[in-house]
Amino acid sequence: MPQTKTFGFVLTSAEGKRLIAKGVAALPCVQQALAEGTIIIGYGTTNGFIAEELTGQPIDKGRYAAGIVAGGQWTVTDSDSRLPTIVLEKGTTSSTPWLEALANFTADDVFIKGANAIDLEGNAGVLVGSPTAGTCGAALGTVYASGAHLVVPVSLEKLIPSVPLAVQTLGISRLDECTGLKVGMYPMVGGEIITEVEALELLFDVEAVAVSAGGIGGSEGAIGLAVTGYPETIDEVKELIDEIQGEAALPDPR
Repeated sequence: MPQTKTFGFVLTSAEGKRLIAKGVAALPCVQQALAEGTIIIGYGTTNGFIAEELTGQPIDKGRYAAGIVAGGQWTVTDSDSRLPTIVLEKGTTSSTPWLEALANFTADDVFIKGANAIDLEGNAGVLVGSPTAGTCGAALGTVYASGAHLVVPVSLEKLIPSVPLAVQTLGISRLDECTGLKVGMYPMVGGEIITEVEALELLFDVEAVAVSAGGIGGSEGAIGLAVTGYPETIDEVKELIDEIQGEAALPDPR
């Protein structure tokens, strides 16, 4: 039997987002919807990377976000400068408003929504500052009712002990004081969570393990990973990591 190799590396927050975006693009349900169905790419900086991977066009990722964590607080971007939500119909950018496209969703279509938190039980949560829960409040009922694919791209830097506990603790009217915007958390269940680990295993025939987190000097939010596979596959992984390392950090878009 051929000997396997293990390769270790660190990805910054932006590099991890790029890797996750490539993994989402490789998902079978996404590939099928690109060919035959509809994809709605909800707001989020990671989703900005995904939009680039799916359309082949650069995007101002800071303007493709609503609620953000920036400047040490929960906050929002300027609504007047946000880009419109991207809808892809059979791989082509559509002018159909996203809520109208969503109303016609079937089980073959895909809704992509990033998260602010994940836990080891497979739960994902989105911070919501709107009393009507923003995109999640408007979209997820229809997504679940239609049986469409919910894809949740999220970095392991957002791992917390318990999403249900965060849901029970937060709330716009439950927080007495807050540095920034008061928020609740909307739980997302049943989605396909894609972290750096799943992205690597979608793209390559490897076993990926997260082995470290955090850093300084621009590596805040970085994730250390180790992948094991056959030597020729590890060479392919190295090529991709070389390609995405150096991805520019996202500036504060406010």
